[in-house]
Amino acid sequence: MSFIPYGKQEISQVDIDSVIDVLKSDFLTQGPQVPTFENSLISACGAKYAFAVNSATSALHISCLALDLGPGDYLWTSPITFVATANCGLYCGASIDFVDIDPDTYNMCPAKLESKLKQAKAEGTLPKVVVVVHLCGQPCDMEKIYQLSKQYGFKIIEDASHAIGARYQNSITGDCKYSDITIFSFHPVKIVTTAEGGAALTNNDVLAKKLELLRSHGITRDESLMTEDSHGGWYYQQIALGYNYRMTEMQAALGVSQMTRLTDFVERRNQLAIRYDNELKHLPIELPKRLDSIFSSFHLYIIRLKLNEIKLSHKEVFSKLRRAGLGVNLHYIPVHLQPYYQKLGFKVGDFPEAEKYYGEAISIPIFHAMTDEQQSTSIETISQVLS
Repeated sequence: MSFIPYGKQEISQVDIDSVIDVLKSDFLTQGPQVPTFENSLISACGAKYAFAVNSATSALHISCLALDLGPGDYLWTSPITFVATANCGLYCGASIDFVDIDPDTYNMCPAKLESKLKQAKAEGTLPKVVVVVHLCGQPCDMEKIYQLSKQYGFKIIEDASHAIGARYQNSITGDCKYSDITIFSFHPVKIVTTAEGGAALTNNDVLAKKLELLRSHGITRDESLMTEDSHGGWYYQQIALGYNYRMTEMQAALGVSQMTRLTDFVERRNQLAIRYDNELKHLPIELPKRLDSIFSSFHLYIIRLKLNEIKLSHKEVFSKLRRAGLGVNLHYIPVHLQPYYQKLGFKVGDFPEAEKYYGEAISIPIFHAMTDEQQSTSIETISQVLS
C-alpha cells in the first residue's frame, strides 16, 4: 500500500543543480545567493525589503525584537497556529494572549479582536503586537485588522508561513500593505522550500535596519552606523545584541530555483482544492470556505467532520484514514491547551471556537506534485471511511 502524505516538497533537477553549483563555489555562506533569494521575494511580493533567515521561528523572533516587544508588553495571536507564533513573544519576555477564530475561515476573528481590544483598553492591557496567522494559505481580513491597529495602537506581524502566493483584495501577501512585517516559512512541507528557512519582509526603513542587524549578531560594516571611523577594511562593530539566524547559500540557491515555480505551485494547489470541493461535497463534512476578496495559496486543505452525522469519533476517522494510507494530519492543537501554556494560566473553555475546530478538523493530502491518481485515491478513501 502506497502512502500519500498531507504535504511534501517537490525537488526538480534544476533545484539539485543549483545547490550543487553552490557546493562547488567559493561561498557556502554569506555569498551572493542569499541576496538573490531575497530579491526574488521582493519581486514576487512587492515589499521594499526581505531578510532571509534559517527558519520562520527566527523570522518571528527578530520581528518581535525589531518592534521593541519586551517585558511588560502583550502579544496577541490566534490559538490555531503552530506554537512558534506565540513562543516568539515569550522569547522577548512579553506576555501572551489569544483571540478566538472565525468559525468559517479558522483565522483570527476581527469581531472578537475588536471586542477584546475594547476590554483591554479599559483594563490598560492593550497589545503592543498582534500576530495574525493566514491559516492554510487564506489571508485574514487584513483591512479590518489594520483599521483596528490604527485605532488601538498596536503593530501587526503577518504570520504568512502558509500563504506565499496568496492574495487579499488587490494586495499580494508579503507586500506589507496592512502590516509592519510579514514572515514566510520555507520548511519542506510548505509551498516553497529551502529545506529549513524563513524570511521577514517589511516596507519600513527603520525596521529593515533592525532586522538586518538582529539576524547576524548585531554586527554591521556600515560606517554610517558605527560609533567611530573604521579602523580598516577588516573592521566591523557589534552595535546591537543579535543572533546567528543566517540562511546558508545552499538553502538560498534552492529557494531561488523554487521561486521560479511559485505560480505553478499555487495554481496546481487551487486545481486540487476545486476538485476536492466538487467530489467531497456529498459527505458529512464541512469544506473550506473561501471569501470572494481572497485567493488562497492552499498550503493545507482542511475538512471538518459533522460528527453528529458520522458513527465514528474524530480519532477513529483519523486513525482509519492513516491506516488506509492517507498521511492526514491536524493543524493545529490550540496553543492555549498545551501544558506549557496551561501553566501560564490558560484553560479549556477560554477559546471555544478554536476548541470546537480542534475536535472536528483533519488536514487531507494536498501538494503540488500530487497526481490525479493520488487525489482519486484520497477522495475514494475519505468517501469509504465516511460513508
